[in-house]
Amino acid sequence: MKAEVVGINGKTSGEVVVPKVFTTELRPDLVKRVFWLVGSHGFQPQGRDPMAGERTSAETHSPPTGTGRSRIPHVKGERYPRGGLAGGVASVVKGRLPHPPRSEKVIHLGVNRKERRMATNSAIAYTANLDAVKARGHRVKKLALPFVVADEIETVEKTAELVSFLEKLDLKAELQRVGEGAKRNTGKRRLRGRVYRTGRGPLIVVTNDRGVGRAAGGIPGVEVTRVESLSVLDLAPGGVPGRLTLWTESALSSLDGRTKEVAS
Repeated sequence: MKAEVVGINGKTSGEVVVPKVFTTELRPDLVKRVFWLVGSHGFQPQGRDPMAGERTSAETHSPPTGTGRSRIPHVKGERYPRGGLAGGVASVVKGRLPHPPRSEKVIHLGVNRKERRMATNSAIAYTANLDAVKARGHRVKKLALPFVVADEIETVEKTAELVSFLEKLDLKAELQRVGEGAKRNTGKRRLRGRVYRTGRGPLIVVTNDRGVGRAAGGIPGVEVTRVESLSVLDLAPGGVPGRLTLWTESALSSLDGRTKEVAS
């Protein structure tokens, strides 16, 4: 099986042999499972100070009976705002949390190496399935998948040049879809700096990023990744395989050994 190579001018410049990894069995269940497991590796542990809410002079009588008042510990002193108020226990104003998050909690979920490689290979095979690409919502017409471009794309350093190249590939409607789909977040996400959320557009897989990554940073939804660090997180955002992927000629040829690794 061969695929056409599209040059920087948008015209066919040759052919390349498609690696056997694109014939891997399509396993949407495995891709979704591994996506969430590998995604947990990006979580950041968080916890609370063990003494939070307990640095107070509050104490209760011993025995706490016969005084005619609540048995909850009260802050010592009087004639100041905290004097006489409850403290040092849960469910009171400025009290401690009953079950605070702990930094030692295990939040990084493990995944078998062979299972992870099989899911990545299946996600790669999905990039050559036109029905799966359309099912993800990408606006593409009749494309010969996998989509292979010349290595010259790695040297593109300006956003305008990259946009022009993608429009030559008949992906103008896809760029408009991602650009118009940007929405403003509300609530905590917006307060913490995550103002906008954008959909996922084309993924460009390269061998060496010689400027195209910076050029793609100005295009909503377009991402660039090296073939060495390719994972399910890039190929199947949200655990849904079939992302529109552009492979450089050298990146495609470096996929020859992936099927052998899983078999071993």
